[in-house]
Amino acid sequence: MEENYLEDTLADNSKIIHPDEGEKMELGSGSFTCKVTSNLTNDQLGIYEIVLQPKTIGANLHYHRFMDETFIVTEGTLTVMHGTEMKQLSKGAVVFVPRFTPHGFKNDSDAIVKLMLVFNPSMKREGFFKGLHQILGEDPIDPEKYQKLYNKYDSFPVDSNQLELTKESLPNHNKN
Repeated sequence: MEENYLEDTLADNSKIIHPDEGEKMELGSGSFTCKVTSNLTNDQLGIYEIVLQPKTIGANLHYHRFMDETFIVTEGTLTVMHGTEMKQLSKGAVVFVPRFTPHGFKNDSDAIVKLMLVFNPSMKREGFFKGLHQILGEDPIDPEKYQKLYNKYDSFPVDSNQLELTKESLPNHNKN
């Protein structure tokens, strides 16, 4: 059969992910859930739900070379550092962080924060979350593994002193 270059072939390949669906990984008292993964989007887009407990760091200042990141706050007040700015963002706020923009995020409040992280392209970002879950479950934490994971998934710390690892200084671990 000859390929038809003049007409599109249509198919319903949509996927609905309900609030309680997705691969959820608990980390300390927080969690992350893979909602829209690289496999679904041919590595073009990744959407992940993050839950940060009060007084918890999500990620220290870092940047990406090959992906853009978007934060969508769905509950609570998120503190986002981007460039040289630090902003408090409430429910409904959206921050777009293009490549090579230093950024980080945390929950400085006394209430839970929920957000959606969108990576474009996704670059198999769920592998980062799975690796993070594994590495942070080890005692002691291996700083070399942590750095290798960070770099493999296009994350580069802005200040290498921030990579002095303790469970309290890592994503999704309470600062108290």
